[in-house]
Amino acid sequence: MALTLDTYRLLGRSGLRVSPLALGAATFGTEWGWGAERDEARRLFDLYVERGGNFVDTANTYTDGSSERMLGEFTRGRRESLVLATKYTTLRRPGDPNSGGSHRKSLFASVEASLRQLDTDYIDLLYLHVWDSTTPVEEVLRGMDDLVRQGKVLYVAISNAPAWQVSRMQAIADLRGWSPLVALQIEYNLVERTGERDLIPMAREMGLGVIPYSPLAGGVLTGKYTREDLTATDAASDDGTRRSFNLALGTLTERNLAIADVVKEVATDLGRTPAQVGLAWTLRKPGVTAPVIGARTAAQLEDNLGALDVEFTAAHLARLDGASAIELGFPHDLLASDHVRNVTTGDLKIETRR
Repeated sequence: MALTLDTYRLLGRSGLRVSPLALGAATFGTEWGWGAERDEARRLFDLYVERGGNFVDTANTYTDGSSERMLGEFTRGRRESLVLATKYTTLRRPGDPNSGGSHRKSLFASVEASLRQLDTDYIDLLYLHVWDSTTPVEEVLRGMDDLVRQGKVLYVAISNAPAWQVSRMQAIADLRGWSPLVALQIEYNLVERTGERDLIPMAREMGLGVIPYSPLAGGVLTGKYTREDLTATDAASDDGTRRSFNLALGTLTERNLAIADVVKEVATDLGRTPAQVGLAWTLRKPGVTAPVIGARTAAQLEDNLGALDVEFTAAHLARLDGASAIELGFPHDLLASDHVRNVTTGDLKIETRR
């Protein structure tokens, strides 16, 4: 059954209703060498909202603050109908050790800066952006809870963190009556499926909605890159393009291009674009609430929204899953083995309803 942007989903264990595709605003601004100028960013925002979208994702340092400032302008007059998500922990002032990190001083200063840039009185969803391994989790959780009690933040979440730390934080929040985490943002797509080992199962068990970023693997799944991009003489140069960025991240590889080839084949069979197929696969995975789409042009956004209409056959899903499959590793492979099943349940038939 086809989805629409106004077929809302609940975010994690909360009652907050969000669209099944979130509009990523990391492309709002050109300070990083790529992205959308103000007028094009406005077109992207208006197109998304007019289609019924209500879930917008940014961060305090995206495009050096331009992303939040543009959203502050674009959301005037309709702020209450939108769910604005932003993040903290990345350095706001290089050289100032306390302008980044997940500690209380960074948290409160970053939220105040985001409130000013977003021109709003409150943030709907605040993520800890990047795990820093130095701040006690109790300090993070208590700081977040204080901001919720002050009304400056409504819900809290986390991104780019180990599964065991997230589950530990959720248990502590529950035991102490602090605001629970309601969302987990991770990189998740057909070429990056390692979140299936622990992060996604943990999120489903602990009540966090999964918000995948980079659902098209930096554009690799759109088919825009070829093997020539792996061997080009300037491949290692830092020229400010998405290609050099993807090469530096290790996203452009022979394996990933082979997966992109299968995506193109399935797209051809379905009469869809590769981007729509890649997005639709992520969108329909168990535990996923809303992938973040980061279009740079209105045409790209229109194409991305077409993912809501994609209907897969079992055969097509099997091809995509097979081409991108990963080994889950220990203990997952052991627990799923015939040997363990035989020694723990034998021939018993046990029905689970979770």
